[in-house]
Amino acid sequence: MNSPSTKPQSATARQWPHHMLQEIYEQPESLARTVALYSSNGRLQPEFLERVRPLLTAPDMIVVASGSSRHAGLAGEIAVEDLAGLPVDVEYASEYALRPATARKQAAVLAISQSGETADTLAALRAARERGHRTAAITNVEGSSMAREAEVSLPTPAGREIAIPATKSFTAQLAVLHALALAAAQVRGVMTETEVEQRLARLEQLPAGIAAQLPEWERSVEAIAPFYSRAKTLLFLGRGIHYPMAREGSLKLKESSYLHAEGYPTGELRHGPNALVSPEVPLVVLATRDPADADSLRRYESTLQLLEGMKKQGATVLALANRDDRLVPGLSTHILFVDEQPEHLLPIAEVIPLQLLAYFVAVRNGVDVDRPRNLSKAVLVE
Repeated sequence: MNSPSTKPQSATARQWPHHMLQEIYEQPESLARTVALYSSNGRLQPEFLERVRPLLTAPDMIVVASGSSRHAGLAGEIAVEDLAGLPVDVEYASEYALRPATARKQAAVLAISQSGETADTLAALRAARERGHRTAAITNVEGSSMAREAEVSLPTPAGREIAIPATKSFTAQLAVLHALALAAAQVRGVMTETEVEQRLARLEQLPAGIAAQLPEWERSVEAIAPFYSRAKTLLFLGRGIHYPMAREGSLKLKESSYLHAEGYPTGELRHGPNALVSPEVPLVVLATRDPADADSLRRYESTLQLLEGMKKQGATVLALANRDDRLVPGLSTHILFVDEQPEHLLPIAEVIPLQLLAYFVAVRNGVDVDRPRNLSKAVLVE
């Protein structure tokens, strides 16, 4: 594996068959740019801290978003609540603007959108402003309507994303939300500056680690994609902060390959969806863990119990696990390994093999992966 100081390898030298694959490979660079915008030398940028301070001292936060951006918001909800103790509620943007004004007048509202022009999310942001909320927007287009109209703009410098399925813009959103969670922890006095610096150091090392893993992920996923391209339905499962990545993995597969897929909390499998499990309905299980996090280990143990039950049931399982895991491979049909990371950073790494799964299944099934039917991006320019 590359050392933490290794510069992420450029994705420009290779000839790419599709924009989506290129943009998946551009993620180490886009993540490095994003992290550098919010931290420097292991510290949060002072200007960033001052801009978000009024938002992070609010009693709670509402996130409004749609599609992949909402899944980023769900992961951000868990990170902000776990690391900073700030209550967060994630709303569907399409629902928020149509609901009557609530009594939560002091809540800060965070809109998340790749383009900054998503109609539902823009309407939600404008409704929040009319209701007197403090507002912020995470977008990949600095001159977009949301970036201009929110009180605080939190850009993701991921660069132009041509393929319709979001890849590098999504992981950049996760990185900004992680920085926001650490900022909230520092502003609210939950973590010391030293504790924040230690976590930022891991965030700054992440792009190089992803660059080192990408070729292996590509080879492994391409090899197993034909097996999963024949599925009737796939069920993606994750616990805690990994559940939003299960949702994102299922969405990416749906929109890229036209296969049906659903994302569930792992423990919910036995409450109905297990009736679907068969050779034609495989499971994709996120079974990574953070050995330094007791809650992560408890979730991992519960996931192991489910995998043991699924093996007895004869289920087909594609699992994502830590590279040193000795238990999950024996309970899975196929395995993809992810290098160890802190619990709240694991989603940024583990979602990338799921993006590759969507890509290679789509290509295998003859889908124009850059332009799936019935979908469009609001804005294609920076």
